[in-house]
Amino acid sequence: MDNHHLDYQAIIDKYYPEDNLLRRILTVHSRQVADRALSIVDRHPELEADRQFVEEAAMLHDIGIVRTDAPGIECHGTEPYIRHGIIGEQMLTDEGLPRHAHVCAHHTGAGISLKEIEEQQLPLPHRDFLPETVEEEIICYADKFYSKSDMNRVKTVEQAAHSLEKFGSEGVKRFLEWAQKFELT
Repeated sequence: MDNHHLDYQAIIDKYYPEDNLLRRILTVHSRQVADRALSIVDRHPELEADRQFVEEAAMLHDIGIVRTDAPGIECHGTEPYIRHGIIGEQMLTDEGLPRHAHVCAHHTGAGISLKEIEEQQLPLPHRDFLPETVEEEIICYADKFYSKSDMNRVKTVEQAAHSLEKFGSEGVKRFLEWAQKFELT
């Protein structure tokens, strides 16, 4: 990727060619997440996050939703929604973007551990899907404040943490640790 900018819009256009509600939901949500993630990067130079990569990966983190079955957000595919991250991972791997693909796979919940997958029998490959880099943590964190089914709502830290409880307490704890790291200026 060196320093030339990735044309993330071209990738969105490829998989979301029609100007329909699904494309608008994806684009608005991704922009909300990207803007919040960039504000964290800008407030925390000590994290030395790759700003350009954060924007690109945030704009593409949900690219896989098009192949899932989530009619409430205009997704009329066949896969369980929880798989949208690994679907996006495959799509961006095919595009030659392994680093961006990794963000897709690791942003669901506050990351999902192998233990959680096994305990809850989630329809995911049996491995850890936890954010591993600071850029992945920032995008995963920023994502939790915005709902694709209620685009005008911005959750508080408390509301976002609460929405993660369904995945188990590990994720809530991770999210609150990120809040400490990313919110305090």
